[in-house]
Amino acid sequence: MNIAPPPALWPDSARPAQVQLTIVGLGPGPLGALSLEAWQTLAQATRVILRTARHPCVPDLPRAAVTTACDDLYEVHADFAQVYAAIGARVLDAATQLGGVVYAVPGDPWVGEATTPLLLRAAAAQGIATHIVAGQSFVAPTFAAVGVDLMDGAQVVDAMLIARAHHPRVEVSLPLLIAQVYAPWLASDLKLTLLNAYPPDHPAYVVHAAGTAALSVTARPLHALDAEDDFDHLTSVYLPPQPEGRSFSDLQEIVAHLRAPEGCPWDREQTLASLRQDLLSECAEVIEAIDMEESGPDNTTHIIEELGDLFLVATMLVQIAAEEGRFLLGDAMANVVAKLIRRHPHVFGETAVGGVADVLSNWDAIKVQEKAARGITAHALDGVPAALPALAKARALQSKAHKAGLIDKAALARENAALVAALGALDEASLGRALWQIVAIGRAHDLDAEDALRTYAVAFRQAHG
Repeated sequence: MNIAPPPALWPDSARPAQVQLTIVGLGPGPLGALSLEAWQTLAQATRVILRTARHPCVPDLPRAAVTTACDDLYEVHADFAQVYAAIGARVLDAATQLGGVVYAVPGDPWVGEATTPLLLRAAAAQGIATHIVAGQSFVAPTFAAVGVDLMDGAQVVDAMLIARAHHPRVEVSLPLLIAQVYAPWLASDLKLTLLNAYPPDHPAYVVHAAGTAALSVTARPLHALDAEDDFDHLTSVYLPPQPEGRSFSDLQEIVAHLRAPEGCPWDREQTLASLRQDLLSECAEVIEAIDMEESGPDNTTHIIEELGDLFLVATMLVQIAAEEGRFLLGDAMANVVAKLIRRHPHVFGETAVGGVADVLSNWDAIKVQEKAARGITAHALDGVPAALPALAKARALQSKAHKAGLIDKAALARENAALVAALGALDEASLGRALWQIVAIGRAHDLDAEDALRTYAVAFRQAHG
């Protein structure tokens, strides 16, 4: 398989001749963290543009050049995309008119700096030669402040990427650094998203001015992340890993180990086919755990246990498929994610709905379109799994048959009325009692009610095409 290289945004790693735009990293704060190359570049420049003058080393920079800051653009534009576009236009205009300009940014130009790729793409399109002068980013000093080695699997994510999501796309078993938590409102939004993956009392460390003499680290529980008003442009938040064994990746590792040559003989013998009954059994146990809560006290612990067992079987199926070269977890995830987006145009598109009935109608129509795209002629009774328990299978078939007009509703209403009259009352208890009696009648005549209903359901499906 040929893998394409990443797009080239700069000519090569060496300083090209005729440089018109040099992007310099100012490091995390003090002048002492500035590299020698950065200092020399700034000292020799005739024109320097700062993304922001709000940086600890700016007052001590060499003054040989004419210096302009872009802080004014943050005041006149509504969002960051517009700000960055305006900064790019200012810098490229100066590079073109003056034949050369130095653009200085906090930290390193390639770490958390949205204007760098924007400028490099635009410069390449305009034939403007570029050069990058690296700087120390805030990342290493921040991890040092909380005593964590980056090689321990560190993750670094911009706060806005997490805050605008509903669930954080991070690995909770690895260290997490959330950068640029610049305002209390952002910390609040960030907290709400993180609470979908981390417990409320999980420790959070607010790190301010890493890499400078003003460094401070404050610990608080995640649920109180936004309790203090101590966020600005130099603030990051660090979350340590959750205890081992609490992530889906941990489960995948255990299952892969069980299936490995040094693993468990029973697990190694399993196949997709051999696990079918285990999957059905675990689904039933999850349902039973939920049912127990309906008629009794809180059953959270039991539900957690049974859901874990269900995830185990699903993960084992994925591991077997991966070993056989059939598919990976990502393939299954990509399929269901695409399906959910496609079948919810009222959420991810422009479709308007008036309520649940419209949602279900759209869902059915989209399923028909999906099958047509695969060359499959859809049938109104499709989509009822053969392995469903007979009662669930009958209910699903009846629902589809009603929608498709395959049942004589008037005749069914008359039959239903007679049965309801025989029951005396129509509630869950009386219906359950009637089903119990039907099972007893079948047992007395050596008939299995489950098999009888399943046979009838299969016959109904066959009779209707």
